[in-house]
Amino acid sequence: MTELFVRPDARAFLDMLKANPRPKMTPETLPAMRPMAAAGMAMLEPPVGELAVVRDLSMPGPAGEIALRLFDARAEREPGPAVVFCHGGGFVIGCIDTHVSMCAEIARQLDLPVISVEYRLAPENPWPAAPDDAEAAARWIAENGEAFGLSITSLVLCGDSAGANLTIVTALALRDRPAAVPVILQFAIYPRTDSSKTYPSYEAFSDGYGLDAADMAFYGEAMRVDNNHWRASPLLADQTGMPPTLVLTASLDPLRDEGRAYAGKTIAAGVPTTYREAEGTIHGFAGFRRAIPSGQADFDAALQIARAMIQERLAQA
Repeated sequence: MTELFVRPDARAFLDMLKANPRPKMTPETLPAMRPMAAAGMAMLEPPVGELAVVRDLSMPGPAGEIALRLFDARAEREPGPAVVFCHGGGFVIGCIDTHVSMCAEIARQLDLPVISVEYRLAPENPWPAAPDDAEAAARWIAENGEAFGLSITSLVLCGDSAGANLTIVTALALRDRPAAVPVILQFAIYPRTDSSKTYPSYEAFSDGYGLDAADMAFYGEAMRVDNNHWRASPLLADQTGMPPTLVLTASLDPLRDEGRAYAGKTIAAGVPTTYREAEGTIHGFAGFRRAIPSGQADFDAALQIARAMIQERLAQA
């Protein structure tokens, strides 16, 4: 059997995790682990860096106020696209604060405003609370650019892991019932696309590669999700008419194969699609760029592709 390639910095990170195991994720430990996640990500992500605008807002949601945060490298903008970002964390952990570095990087490299969404988490708010909030946020942002001091003419939907699932589910909803402005790109970073079955990469990488089977089982139990519904497993939906799509995966990720399968399905449906896989690294690498420095080049390359796809779509408008 061919030995798997693992980048040296990814191996060092995995060795660190093995030497310093965190508490098992349970309903009892979760309240303490949520604030720890933001502190932990601050050590794993690069510094936020320079931005012209970082501003907190809120919007009315399906079950109360939804917190939003605007990241922008420019203080003033002409009319144009805005990025709607949904964070990862298995739908039970993670928040705007865990993904500030990633959002800042996207804002700078795409030269677009990024609006991060604080959707409701399980188990307090089981499925479909998260997709309900993500869709509501995209629709509200499309109609309320003035709340951000922006004139928003189109949306780029983006997210990582669980947030990438919400990105795709929201794009499907907005395809079927369009928002006030069009979606010109969906950028799914190591997405969860199909919980209805087990893929080979899940079997291969769900022990010892950062995203373990026990955590994923807890996430599923907390969500109480219908795994056969397209709002949980968007791969099961017809992808015809979806916006241009960029999918980024990691070769050592339990979710790798469903990311590959999703990109294949959008291609088969005639959707302009780019698929990129980061070799020798793990789930979460785009958020671990201080701990796994090689991930910066992978994230840079994907953002360059995203920027080119956005410019191509704008040129066609």
